[in-house]
Amino acid sequence: METTGTIYIRNMVCDRCRMVVRELFAELGIETLSVELGVVRTATPVEGEVRKRLGERLQALGFELLDEPKQQLVELVKAEIIRLVHRDDGNLRVNLSDRLTEATHHEYSQISKLFSETTGTTVEKYFIAQKIERVKELLAYGELTIGEIADRMNYSSAAHLSAQFKSLTGMTPTRFREQAEGHRKPLDKV
Repeated sequence: METTGTIYIRNMVCDRCRMVVRELFAELGIETLSVELGVVRTATPVEGEVRKRLGERLQALGFELLDEPKQQLVELVKAEIIRLVHRDDGNLRVNLSDRLTEATHHEYSQISKLFSETTGTTVEKYFIAQKIERVKELLAYGELTIGEIADRMNYSSAAHLSAQFKSLTGMTPTRFREQAEGHRKPLDKV
């Protein structure tokens, strides 16, 4: 049973998710101190029938209440990567392992092993997949050149971005831009 006033939630991937979760907590009369991707801090512990109702309501909205500490850690890692890639473009020059260690207060070797065991992919592959989804978004906007996108996403060159993009999507960034509609995945499906 949660006693710290911290609730972990799977599938919170954007600001709209945060808004929906914040509204749900308010509707249920649960005072929140903060609502971040994957983590809600409450003024008091949420237990018993209220927690059960919260879990049911979250599930109806496509979220999942996480009680298992290993799942919570994996969700924190995903949320931090999503935040890094989709909200903090300019901070992609940081060392990923250092950033995750700092954000989760766990050694990177522990994070990496648990993430791989739990998700079936590595932290690095998940990070690259998120970067490619962000590149798709930037390409679809059509406001930046591929070189500018490569720089923003911390690729060593446009050629490196193009090679990684083609490896994951099967098409070049230029081809994707031409056919941008319908090729992006929801972040919780990456």
